[in-house]
Amino acid sequence: MNSIKKTCIAAACVALCCVLPGMFHSVGLGTAFSPLHIPVLLCGIVCGPAFGILSGIIGPILSSVITGMPGAQMLISMVPELAVYGLVTGLLMKLVRTGHIHADLYISLGTAMVAGRIVGGIAKALFYMGTGEAFTLAVWASSYFVSTLPGIICHLILIPLLVLTLEKAKVIPPRYPKAAV
Repeated sequence: MNSIKKTCIAAACVALCCVLPGMFHSVGLGTAFSPLHIPVLLCGIVCGPAFGILSGIIGPILSSVITGMPGAQMLISMVPELAVYGLVTGLLMKLVRTGHIHADLYISLGTAMVAGRIVGGIAKALFYMGTGEAFTLAVWASSYFVSTLPGIICHLILIPLLVLTLEKAKVIPPRYPKAAV
């Protein structure tokens, strides 16, 4: 894909960062399904690490300014977490080539989701260090894995589906073009 097409897709993903949280939070599903993560993970996979990290930084900040979600206190941990999502998915989609798109997607998504949650937890722990409040390993595991389990499952189902749909619609080139017959 050329850089203009990648820029347009990344811009659409940043716009989705502003729209999706409002939709999910309006029906009480925002925290559980982590809707802000969807466009950032998708951007990293489709557009690569540079656009992925940019969408992970710009998306939540712009959403916060326009919609008030996430709140300023949440941005402290969400921006590093989402930046890592975009970066790692983009890097791994460039580096990992198993010959099977599903394997590539799940390796990239799984690794990025764990790495991003670790970085987000570190950012949150550093923030809490100055407040005197405790941010324990149990609190981290609960807030980043247990309470967001529906979102993790949703992302692991939805994002590969979106990528395959974009390929089928010829919006993005196929990862493994079929051999010419």
